[in-house]
Amino acid sequence: MKEAITIKEIARQLNISPSTVSRALQDSPRISQKTRDAVHALAGQLKYFPSTTARNLRIGKTGVLAMVLPEIRENFFSEVVNGVEELAFRHQYTVALYQSHDRYEREKQILAVLASNRVDGIMLSVAKESQEFQHIQDLIDRGIPVVLFDRIPPKIEAHQVGCDIEKGAYEATKWLARQGFRRIALLNGPHPLVASEDRYRGYITALLEDHLPVENALIKRVDLTTEDIKQKMTQLLTSAHRPDAVLAFNDYVALDAMQVCRKHGLRINEDISFVSFANLPLNTYLEHPPLASVEQHPYQIGLKAAEILLSITDPKIEGDTISFQQIMLEPELVIREK
Repeated sequence: MKEAITIKEIARQLNISPSTVSRALQDSPRISQKTRDAVHALAGQLKYFPSTTARNLRIGKTGVLAMVLPEIRENFFSEVVNGVEELAFRHQYTVALYQSHDRYEREKQILAVLASNRVDGIMLSVAKESQEFQHIQDLIDRGIPVVLFDRIPPKIEAHQVGCDIEKGAYEATKWLARQGFRRIALLNGPHPLVASEDRYRGYITALLEDHLPVENALIKRVDLTTEDIKQKMTQLLTSAHRPDAVLAFNDYVALDAMQVCRKHGLRINEDISFVSFANLPLNTYLEHPPLASVEQHPYQIGLKAAEILLSITDPKIEGDTISFQQIMLEPELVIREK
């Protein structure tokens, strides 16, 4: 393989100093236009590419932003990544992706590796197993820029970007009530997730406002595995008072639960109806998708998270650097026709 062309080689051929070449490539006004033109022309001829590694070492940066998320295969998180990459690549940053697979110990290990290997900043959505968050606080205490997104742990002072889940659950439950449903069940997520508590509060508030029954038998928590979802949905269907509608933690939970309903001979959106979160694109291909789904704007969440992180790590990028920004996007209830 041919060796990469360096600034020193351009300097040697033009009989000028490497520092002059460097300034000319940056179009410094301290260098004459004639010399700048000559340097750019030779750099193009020799197919010279500047070393971002060398540049980053000079300014004490790595040019790498890390993302730690539960599962990249989930459409929501892949859309967040798209939003982050859009802004990061525009400013010539690399995005490194890490998956916790919803495991606490793996999340801790990843963050420890990132802390010791120097990245310019970290964007994190916590694992469902995580109930203790000192490992996140340790990063912040060390001065490592951290932006928490979507699954945001409680009592951590850090930059945060998410969607108003409580409001989304409230609006979804109110909509079901307006459609005439009276026994609305909740297939919620695991207890440690703040998002699960947000859904619960929005659901309960809407039921109380509409004078609908609040029954523990209609509220089930799932660990987000297919097996547990099917078990909890079966419990709902075999109870003395079967629900006529279900608010599900997300579209994936709704789809698994709908399978159980079909096996029990129920017609989706006729005998029992669903509303959920995430607004997955695949819903448009289903014959009987959930009646409505709460859009959480994952792409915009990614953009905002990257915007905050870049405003902290790169002084050339304009942005609001007020300590610990908390951005909460408005949810949108997307209603589908039967």
